[in-house]
Amino acid sequence: MTTIDLSSAVETNWAGNHRYRARRIEHPRTVEQVQHLVAAEPRVRALGSRHSFTDITDTDGVLVSLADLPTTVEVDAGSRTARVTGLAAYGDVARALQAQGWALPNLASLPHISVAGAVATGTHGSGDRNGSLATAVAALEVVRPDGSLVRIARGEPDFDGSVVSLGALGVVVALTLDVEPTYTVNQRVFTGLGWDTVVEHYDAITASAYSVSLFTHWGDGGVEQVWLKSRGDDGPADFHDALPAGATMHMLDGGDTRAVSAQLGEPGPWLDRLTHFRMEFTPSRGEELQSEYLVPRDRAVEAIEVMRGLGERIAPLLQVCELRTVAADDLWLSSSYGTDVTAFHFTWNRDVDGVYAVLPAIEEGLLPLGARPHWGKCFAADAGALAPLYPRFGDFLALRDRVDPDRVFGNTFLDRVLG
Repeated sequence: MTTIDLSSAVETNWAGNHRYRARRIEHPRTVEQVQHLVAAEPRVRALGSRHSFTDITDTDGVLVSLADLPTTVEVDAGSRTARVTGLAAYGDVARALQAQGWALPNLASLPHISVAGAVATGTHGSGDRNGSLATAVAALEVVRPDGSLVRIARGEPDFDGSVVSLGALGVVVALTLDVEPTYTVNQRVFTGLGWDTVVEHYDAITASAYSVSLFTHWGDGGVEQVWLKSRGDDGPADFHDALPAGATMHMLDGGDTRAVSAQLGEPGPWLDRLTHFRMEFTPSRGEELQSEYLVPRDRAVEAIEVMRGLGERIAPLLQVCELRTVAADDLWLSSSYGTDVTAFHFTWNRDVDGVYAVLPAIEEGLLPLGARPHWGKCFAADAGALAPLYPRFGDFLALRDRVDPDRVFGNTFLDRVLG
C-alpha cells in the first residue's frame, strides 16, 4: 500500500482549484486493505478520478484512493449486467465491454471519469429517454464504517437511497451495471439555431436524436452548435434554421478538434460517439471550473429566458454553456428524481472568486423553477435551499444516520449541503 503524506506534498483535484486538506492519501491494493483502513480511521473519504470541482471528496482525515485496485469488467450475459471493480474509468469499461460485444446505454461527455464517482454525484449523459448514469446501476458493493463489505441490489429497501450517495454511506469498491448488445452511433453537428426556433420547437429539438446537446454563450446569436448523436444510420440531414457543419467542430473557441468525438455523420462504435471527448486527449480545456443546474423539463423555456437575461453578466467568465435532457428516475438524491429535466451546464474560466460571485444570481433565477445543482460541480446553495428540492431528502438523512451515525464519511461539504 502506497501512502502520500499531505503535510509535505500538494495534491489537487483535476481542475487544480482545490488543494486537498486531508492528512494523507492511501492507495490500497486490495479490497481487504480498504476495509482495514476504513475500520481503523475516524474520518475517511474515497478519492476517485478527481473530476469534482469542490471539496466533496476531501476530509480532515484520510483519503482512500482506489487507483491501485485491480480493475476488471465481468459480463454476465444471462442477466445482461457487468460487474466493474476498482477505480474504473468509463472509457476503460467501454473498451472492455465493446471487446466482448456489449455496451452501456449512455455515457457522459468525458470518458475519463470514474464510474463510482460519476454515479455517486448523479452525473449524466443526454437524451430525452436516457436516465442518468446512476440508473444503469443494478448493485453496489460498499465498505461501511466498521469495515464490513455489503452488497445492495436494485429492489432492496435502501437501494434507491444508496446509489447517488455523495460518498456519505461508504466506499464503493464495485458496481454492477446494466448492459446491452453493442450498437453504432453517428454524430452530426449543426450551427446557428435561433432563439425563436429553440423556444418554439424545444420539444422537437431535444427529441430529434438519441442524444442532443445545445451549445451557447447566451448572446443574441442563439445556439451556436447543436450536436446530434443518433443510433445506427439515423439522423436528420437538415435541422430547422441551422446549417450543417462542413468540418469537425469543438464546442470551445480555439479548441483542438482532434480531442472531440467523430462527427460528420459517419457511424461508429457507441463508445467513440456518445462522449464528446476522446479518452487519449485532455477533455475540454483542463483549466476550468464547471457548474450545472438541472431544471424540470416543463420549466426549461422559462429557464432559457432567465439565462438570456444574465448573458451579459456571465459572459466574461463563460467558456460555453451546454443544454441537455435527462429522463426521470427514482434515486433519492438524483437531480432528475421524479421528473424529466433539462441540464444547464456551464464551463467557466478558472476564476474561483468571479464564478462564485455570479452563482447566486443564477440560482436566484433557476432554483425557484425547481433546478437542482449537480453535486460534483460549483454551486452556492446550502442545505436550507436544497432540502425542499428533493422529496426524499429527509429519508436520505435518516438512512445516513442509520448507516454512518459517527460520520466516518462526513466532511465540510456534506455539512453544508446536508446540514
